Amino acid sequence: MKSSRTLGLVMIAPAAIMIVLFFLMPVVLTAVFSMTNMTTATGISGGVYQIAPSSLIALKSALPEIATEMAEPRYTIDEAGLTAVEDLGMAPGIVAELRAKHIGEVFPARRDVERMIKDLTERPSTREVKQISEQFNRSVLNTRFDSKQQLFSALDSLGFKLTPEQKETVAKTTYTGWTWTTDNFSRMATSPDMARVLFNTVLYVALVLMLFNVGYALLLAIWTHYMPPTSASIFRGIWLLPRITPVVIYVMLWKWLAWDSGFISVLMGKFGYPPKNYLLDTAYHAWFFVVLINGFIGASMGMLVFSSAMKAIPKSQFYASEVDGASRWQQIRYIILPQMRWPILFVTCYQTLSLLASFNEILLATNGGPGNATEVWALSAYHTALRNYAGNLEYGLGAAMALVLVVIGVTLSLLYLRVFNYGTLVAKPLIED
Repeated sequence: MKSSRTLGLVMIAPAAIMIVLFFLMPVVLTAVFSMTNMTTATGISGGVYQIAPSSLIALKSALPEIATEMAEPRYTIDEAGLTAVEDLGMAPGIVAELRAKHIGEVFPARRDVERMIKDLTERPSTREVKQISEQFNRSVLNTRFDSKQQLFSALDSLGFKLTPEQKETVAKTTYTGWTWTTDNFSRMATSPDMARVLFNTVLYVALVLMLFNVGYALLLAIWTHYMPPTSASIFRGIWLLPRITPVVIYVMLWKWLAWDSGFISVLMGKFGYPPKNYLLDTAYHAWFFVVLINGFIGASMGMLVFSSAMKAIPKSQFYASEVDGASRWQQIRYIILPQMRWPILFVTCYQTLSLLASFNEILLATNGGPGNATEVWALSAYHTALRNYAGNLEYGLGAAMALVLVVIGVTLSLLYLRVFNYGTLVAKPLIED
């Protein structure tokens, strides 16, 4: 018995590893990334501290005076500057006096340091004063620092007297790497664009699921159930074409149908209508084609599942109902539909999760257009994290949006199990031993 258990664990180990690597780990990493502000600008590794023009703009709202001072150069009498002055071939007394009397001094403006240079014992000429002062020009603007300590040391050397709170504000504003944050979820909760995308997603899933993936698929299964076997097989094979056709070719066929040079425009041109792109000319037309494109794919799978489930119904029930004079509608209502609860649960749950996460067809057909009218949540997450027109990809926000889909999917799955009374579907059969 023990050896059998060991063998079972060994046999199931590859599957368990695959589940951990390709299901659990992506979900965990998505949750981790959703709590960061990772973008193209921050990168995915640690950043540096840099007082750039963009960070100064952000700093002005919190520390306007300090931000203004940082934007201007300061003049510091240091050894590097004195060495540079010596290299200019100035009088030795100038460097000696600067080192003896003014080493370490910081001047907030050029006129101040030039006034000090002019007051030296060996008064240099106006041209020499400007040359000397330029050697002490120091600025933290666009300088990269690997740590807070280096940033604060540079600011201290330039005479910036900052409180600990001000230093933390400067560090937070000038840091170019990613940080831990929950702002992604706040943005989703308050953004009107996200509300529109959520509405689009609910509309998309509801229409495709009810009209095609479950409704029309069940209708197709019932039709083929009463057809001769050969005709039914051919009919099902035809309906499988949208699913087995590569998605790029499949969507291109729809575009050929709806484009301004496509079949519909050519046909309508015979009646005097000008050609137009029926796929993208209005939001209503875009939604019409989006639902059809995805619906035909989803209906094929539901049809196969429902057809297989109907074949499992004992034929004796149909024969008995015919003897009792039952019509086709009565067979559907009292024999087929009551025994389709489990297949309907499976198809509804599976297709809901599939529609929530799918965006390939919408991406290729409308790319969320016109004007983001068909932008669904999964497509918006893709645009946010991996591809957008602005160029700054927001990995953290995209991961947060993907995590929302995971939570919604799990919640809906539990809701479906509750609605369809899953416990009775898997209960032990009431058969005596």
